[in-house]
Amino acid sequence: MSRMFDSMKIGKMVVSNRFVRSATCENMANDKGFVTDNMIKMYKTLAKGEISLIILGYMYIHPFGRAFKYQTGIYSDDHIPGIKEVVDTIHKENGNVVIQLAHAGPQTYPQIIGTTPLGPSKNVRNPFTFSKPKEMSESEIQESITLFGDAAERAVKAGVDAIQIHGAHGYLINQFLSPYFNRRTDKWGGSDENGFRYLKEIFLQIESVIPKEIPLLIKLNAHDHTQKEGITPTLAIKYAKWLVDLGISAIEISGGTNHYSTFDVVRGEIPSEELVQWVPEGIRDSAKNMFKEMQGKYNFQEAYNLELAKSIKPRIGKTPLILVGGLRTLSCMEDIIENGYADLISMCRPFIREPLLVKQIKKGRKDRSACSSCNRCVAALPNDFPVRCYENSFPNS
Repeated sequence: MSRMFDSMKIGKMVVSNRFVRSATCENMANDKGFVTDNMIKMYKTLAKGEISLIILGYMYIHPFGRAFKYQTGIYSDDHIPGIKEVVDTIHKENGNVVIQLAHAGPQTYPQIIGTTPLGPSKNVRNPFTFSKPKEMSESEIQESITLFGDAAERAVKAGVDAIQIHGAHGYLINQFLSPYFNRRTDKWGGSDENGFRYLKEIFLQIESVIPKEIPLLIKLNAHDHTQKEGITPTLAIKYAKWLVDLGISAIEISGGTNHYSTFDVVRGEIPSEELVQWVPEGIRDSAKNMFKEMQGKYNFQEAYNLELAKSIKPRIGKTPLILVGGLRTLSCMEDIIENGYADLISMCRPFIREPLLVKQIKKGRKDRSACSSCNRCVAALPNDFPVRCYENSFPNS
């Protein structure tokens, strides 16, 4: 049997194999963030595929932190019953459930949240909206830390096995961590320690309100790939070591930001025709030119975050490292596990295309995942379509 089916522990949670379904915005909630029947059906299928660790996500902790119209919310106790139904559905198939908690920060749109997006600093213009965020006040920072804790309590009430903090991809926590985005000179910026403070306070807040047996995980950018230097592998190593010192149960590493370096997150094709469907007519031509300039710069390569894993894993001791990014062949995954470059393999797009992939591998399948990395599933998000495989067709907006 492949090493991919070795069991292991994350904190006190036991996973039966090394496959992780990386948190993915389903875009299947209603416009208030409540779980729908279609979302439950999707997770039931995923769970039947025998993925041992399924991360739900990403769930926004406050209406101002919502990135997409049909993203799932966890900002109210009213969300708990629907989330619990998803959790119970996965548990019936013996899967472990993690909820990813997120705040979009500046990577959202005024028309979605009804106000100017919040960020650590007001200096950095969003390339998609051409706007700058509102710099968060001390009270707004403290309130958001509390909101992460409140959301974690709701996740526990919904019956989850673990919680993951989203500290990657250019969202609010990532922006506090990144010197490219964080231009503050108070206690929340200006040094590596101050940039880390926001994540540290969120970690401590969540830890104070959840049972000790619930593992706390992090999704962390190991490289921002921003125009000017943000989080680099060197800084990510420092942050990872500090997280281990705090007691983090596992670290999932990724790279890129969803608005500022989009296709470093999801390398592959750039579906420009599908992406520009959501762009207002007045700026559609400039958007087309922007996507045209990107063509050929982000070609897919297998395990494109592997070198980042190799640099971080030796520095975090026995803390499990989860690797995401372009993992498509069983032989590559096995090599990563056998060489100790990472402890678990996390995938998003392959499970959108083939939710039963792990079960098929267990039965002897050895060929490459059918996912072509066309990224039309990514283009679905801003167009308010549910996330599914659109390789062969994409709806008109």
